[in-house]
This record gives sequence, structure tokens and C-alpha cells, in this order.
Amino acid sequence: MDFDLSPWAEQWRNKLQTFFDAEVLPRHRAWVEHFADRSEAPPFMGDLQQKARAAGLWNLGLPELAGDEPGTRLSNLDYAPLAEIMGRLFWAPEVFNCQAPDVPNMIALQNCATPEQKARWLRPLLDAKTRSAFGMTEPDVASSDATNIATKMVRDGDDYVLNGRKWFITGAAHPNCTFLIVMGVTDADADRTRQHSCIIVPMQTPGVRLVRRLRWMGCEDHTAPIGELAFDNVRVPASNLLGEEGEGFKVAQVRLGPARIHHCMRSIGLCELLIELMMVRAFERSAFGRTVIQYDTVQRWIAESRVELEQARLLAYRCAWRLDQTGHHGAWRDVSLIKVAVPTMLQRIADRALQVFGAMGGSDDTPIHQALAWGRLLRIGDGPDEVHLRQIFRMEPTPAWSIANSPYLAAHPA
Repeated sequence: MDFDLSPWAEQWRNKLQTFFDAEVLPRHRAWVEHFADRSEAPPFMGDLQQKARAAGLWNLGLPELAGDEPGTRLSNLDYAPLAEIMGRLFWAPEVFNCQAPDVPNMIALQNCATPEQKARWLRPLLDAKTRSAFGMTEPDVASSDATNIATKMVRDGDDYVLNGRKWFITGAAHPNCTFLIVMGVTDADADRTRQHSCIIVPMQTPGVRLVRRLRWMGCEDHTAPIGELAFDNVRVPASNLLGEEGEGFKVAQVRLGPARIHHCMRSIGLCELLIELMMVRAFERSAFGRTVIQYDTVQRWIAESRVELEQARLLAYRCAWRLDQTGHHGAWRDVSLIKVAVPTMLQRIADRALQVFGAMGGSDDTPIHQALAWGRLLRIGDGPDEVHLRQIFRMEPTPAWSIANSPYLAAHPA
């Protein structure tokens, strides 16, 4: 197999790297300082977005861009190295309109929305004029089994009436979030996978209430603030239904495949940064008469991190290639493989980096503690490890032979 990037992908990676180094990275300190005491986007974000769009570095993670939809159409495989670059800073994807949960929502709207819905909801997202969220997980049920989702969506004439509660909804607490894609039960008597539907709910609809803003392991997600939501007799036009009634899981799966792989691509870039940070820190610090880099333990940590990172990158690239070749339905095994492998790797590398940095690694002066928390979150969000491992096992072929008649084993007494 040829693992080199195509000339097309190499061109875009170089272009993005140049923009990142010149325009994004120099503003990182200002971004951190800005969010020390405020929650709105920093004033330079709009300027950066305009520059990125003018440079053609816009909506890079949408391989199905069509017509006059703004952006650069790249395959999943071509996008992978670009996502790595953005992943080095938690806020960088927003500069290029490549942030979660908006990109997965764009993909869901591209695939499932009517022309009228696309004009009203998709186009503003593509132009970064609004933000969105996807309301799925709930506090009162085990959301690892999505068929447990209990929010009610009852048809009443030309409307649906929603009642329920959602939490850990990424982006729901963003001040610019204007709509949600909400998953709920429309027919409790249908087959388990046909009970649910997805509907577009404007945030300003009466009865939609942001209960609170949530943090994860003490960390704030400034790019897509997490929220808990209540829906009390929320009345939404039936024309806002995304897809057909009973197709909630179809809509969810269309967006979850790209969401998972994009998280993993960005996490690989974050791990590259963590390894660089370990190298710099270990060369600059001394303990007990030697630089930290001279200790075998530290050398081993860095080497093991490199081995794990290169393995994960190959898995992610193969998954991206499979998505391009077969679509979402043909790549589920690969998506599950990287969804298990990459967050676990991120946790391990972040833990080593924290040990190398000592107390500083747990402060806001570095991204290390956030990386550790992010890795732990990814092992739960978008399907916990156990669900993906179960799926991977189910895809293993049933053996065609037994121990008794195996051609690979020597004869043994009865």
C-alpha cells in the first residue's frame, strides 16, 4: 500500500500549515487570556475566519459539498492530515468552520434535510453565521444504549410537542447556538430501532430552557460549551422533522461516523503536540544531576508514545479511506476500531506528558490536563468503549473449524 499523501492533499496540508503558523498559533496566548474571564468569542475570531475563507481554507471536512455551498471539497483521506494540524489547538477548527458539533450536523443536514430545511438551517452553518447542537444523551437513562432515549415527540396536528431532558449536549450553551437537532420517541410501539425520530428545534422556541452550563472534569469547552436542556411542551412544526418519522437512528448514524473520525484525527494532532512538549520539557529540565531526557524512563515514555501514535494514525487513515470508498455503512468496523484505539492512546500520552511536566502539566499554562480530560471524555462520548468493542466482536467471523479438527493444532488425546 502507498501511505504517502496525494499531491492534492500535500498541497492543502502545506497551505493550512502555513496559515496556522502565521495566523492562528500567534493568537493562542490571547485566546487563553480572553477566556479567563469571559465566555463570548474573542474579537479576532471573525477576522481569522474571513482570512481562512478568503484563502480557500473553509468547510474542509465536508466531502459532499454541492452546488454553491461554500467550502473546499476534500475527501476524508485528504482531510485527515489537515484535521491533525487543527487538532494541535482546541480552538483552531473554529477558524476554518471545521468544529464539532457543527460539521457532523452539516453532514446530517446535507444527507437528510429537505431543500427548504437546507436553505434555512444548513446554509447559515456553512457560512458560520450560526452555531448548532445535537440533542441525544439524557440524564435519566443509560444513553450508551441509544434505544433508551426517552424524550417524547407527540404529533399534534401540524406540530410535534416535545417533553424531556437532555444533557452533556455539546454546543448547546454557546451564545450563538440558534437550533438543535433533537432525537426523541415518536412511536413507542414500533420496532426498537424505529421508535425514534430527529427534529430541528430553534433554541428560541417557547419551552426550550438551558438548565445549566456543564464542565467536564473541571474543564470548560469554550469552542462548543456543553449544556443541559429541558423541553417543556415545546411545539415545533412537523415540517422540521429531519428525514421520515422513525428514521432517528438513520440520521444519528449519518452524523456519528464523521464525528467520530474527525475527533480521532484531531486527537492525533494533539498527541503530536504532547510528544513535542515532552521533548522540550525533558531537554530543558534537570534533576539529580542529569537532564530529564537522559533518564531511560522518560526516553521510553516518548518512544512508546511515538509507537502508539503511528499505529493510531495508520488506523485513522485507513478508516478515512474506507469511508471514501464505501460510505458510512461500509466503514463501521473501522470507525469503531479507531474510536477505541485513539482516545485510549490520547489518555496514555497525556498522562506521560503530565508526569514529565509535573505540577505545571495540571495547570492552565499547558493543554496537557485538558488533553487528558478530552481523551477520557472521548471514551464515553459518541458511544463508550464497551459499545464499540461489542460491535467489533460481532464483526469477527464465526470459526469454520473446531479445536478437535483444527489443521493448525497437533493431535491430542481424546
